[in-house]
Amino acid sequence: MDKRIVIITGAGIGIGRAAALRFGAAGDHVIVTDVLKAEGTAVVEEIVEAGGSAEFALLDVRSTEAADTLIADVVERFGRVDVIVANAGIAHRVPMAEMTDEKWDETFDIDLKGMLRVIRPALPSMPAGASIICLSSIMGVSYGWDEHVHYSAAKAGVVGLVRGLAVEFAPKGLRINGVAPGYIRTAQLLSEQNSLGPKAAEIASPYIPMGRLGEPEEIAAVIAFLASSDASYLTGQVVTVDGGLLPGRY
Repeated sequence: MDKRIVIITGAGIGIGRAAALRFGAAGDHVIVTDVLKAEGTAVVEEIVEAGGSAEFALLDVRSTEAADTLIADVVERFGRVDVIVANAGIAHRVPMAEMTDEKWDETFDIDLKGMLRVIRPALPSMPAGASIICLSSIMGVSYGWDEHVHYSAAKAGVVGLVRGLAVEFAPKGLRINGVAPGYIRTAQLLSEQNSLGPKAAEIASPYIPMGRLGEPEEIAAVIAFLASSDASYLTGQVVTVDGGLLPGRY
C-alpha cells in the first residue's frame, strides 16, 4: 500500500477522533483503535464516506497481548507502521486521601504503559522517516493538578518516554515527539465529575491569553505536522498547545 499506515489509540472521541479524520483526509490509511467500538466504527465510516481509507480495531491498551496481536496483524498485512499517535488516556478525579494503589496503577497502565505496549512491538517495522506522537498534557509538563496527581505524574512520564525514545531511535531515522494540550473542548474537560464541567469555557477562558478553549482539530493539526516531513529535523520535543496559557500565567 502506497498510503502511510497510521495507528491511533483512543481514536473514537476527542483529540484521537480529530487526528483520525485529519490523517484520513490527507490520504493515509488510518487504523482507528479504541475500547469504544460504536464510536470508533463511526469514525471509520466518516473517513470512508469522505473518500478516505480506514479500519477499526478494538484495543484495550492495558493488554500487552492485544497490542502485540494488533501490531503483528498490521505488519503482516501492510509490512510496516509509518505513524503512531499514542493518545488513549483517562483522567479521573481522585483526592490523594482516597487514592488507592489500584487507581494509581490503572492510570499509569493506560496513560503511560499503554503507549509502551503499542509502540514497542511496532518499532522494528517502522521505516526511516516514520514518526511517533505521544499525548502528554500541560498538567504533565508545567502544572500540577489537584486531585489528579496520578494523571499529572503519568503525563510527566510521557515526556521522559518521548525524550528517551527519540535519542535511542534517531540513528534509525525515527522521530518521536509529544503534544501537551491545554484546555481543549473534549468530553474529558466537560465532565463535571472529573474536570471543569459544562462551564469549562467560562472558568478557563479568563486565564487563557487567546480567550477561549482549544478545539480537538487544533491539536490534530499539530499532530499531523509532527508526523509530516515538514518536521524532519524535530525529535524529542513536547509541543505545548494551550492558547498562550503557560507564558500568560503570572
